[in-house]
Parts: sequence; structure tokens; C-alpha cells
Amino acid sequence: MALIGRLIVICVAFLAASLAAGCVIVLAVMYPEWSSLDLGPMDRDALSVVIGFGFIFVSGFALLPALVMALVTEAFSIRSILFYAIGGALFGLGVYLAFTQYDPSSMTFVGIERRELEVMTGAGIVAGLVYWLIAGRRAGAWRETSDAGRNT
Repeated sequence: MALIGRLIVICVAFLAASLAAGCVIVLAVMYPEWSSLDLGPMDRDALSVVIGFGFIFVSGFALLPALVMALVTEAFSIRSILFYAIGGALFGLGVYLAFTQYDPSSMTFVGIERRELEVMTGAGIVAGLVYWLIAGRRAGAWRETSDAGRNT
């Protein structure tokens, strides 16, 4: 029963982390337009739609790496906040590089812009920290409670 509860917590944490990363990406992409003084008030409905698309984008492309990370952290009871932040940064970097063209003749990525790379890495860090806040602090704890019940 503890395992089923833990799976639900992991799913909720993944969705919250994806939403946080989507918000970071959308806000970072839209910030240059917001800094202009002549735009006037912002339409909240449009912002909600854009953040929703950011959430769908992040959750779709980060599902498999996040599943692997959840399995590893649960198996080895890794609860370090630094591990989740670095893992999120690597996932953000990996998602960005997966959609960037690679030129095998010069062995370089074509079209990498530093700002985009920084935004995706930052979004991954935020996602890793949100995941840690919800599920990572208690990684592997479900085994401790089930083992304690067997010994009595």
C-alpha cells in the first residue's frame, strides 16, 4: 500500500515540476516583450494558454528521463537536493540539445544560442527543486516503513 501511495506522490511531483519548468520557459521567452513600456496590460487568459502549452511541452519531453531519475533515486534512497538540481539541469540541457541540429562534419551543434541554453538549464534546475520539495525529500522511505512492519 505504501508503494501505491509513493507512486501517486511521484506522479504529482512530476506534474508540478513540469508546470514549474513550463512557467520558467514561458516567462523567460516572453520577458523581452514585457520589458517594453508600450505594451499596456497583459491578457491573463493568453498567458494561461501559453503556460499550458509550456507545461505540455516540458512534461512530454521530460517524461522518460524523469522516470529514470525517479527509479534511481527511489532505488538508492537518494535525498540530496543537489542531486535533483544537477539532474534537472542535465535534463534541461539534454532536452534542448535533442532538438538542436548536429553537424557531424564539424562535430558541433548548429544554432545553439546561449540564452536558450541557459533558459532550458534553469528550467531543469527549477523542475528538479520542485520535484525534490514534493517527492525527493522522502525518496526510498516507503521501503523503510514496510521493512519495519515485517520485523514486528
